[in-house]
Amino acid sequence: MAVKTSISLTEAQGAYARSLVASGRYASVSAVLQRGLEMLRRDTEAHEAEVGALRALIEQRLAEPSEPLEGVEELLAAVERAG
Repeated sequence: MAVKTSISLTEAQGAYARSLVASGRYASVSAVLQRGLEMLRRDTEAHEAEVGALRALIEQRLAEPSEPLEGVEELLAAVERAG
């Protein structure tokens, strides 16, 4: 179901949308905006999924017991000596 609404575009945005219609890529300015919103929705959902996956990975890694890295003490001592 379509919902009618009124929006304001900058001159550049309006010109670009009209050029897409004039080129035949879209049937109307409304179709251009619908496509743009759909792309933004997909991009936002993908970003949120990526952030969620990274947060889950961080939480998993923080919950796992960690082992000290081998040679870290020696490396730090060498850095301090090089000073």
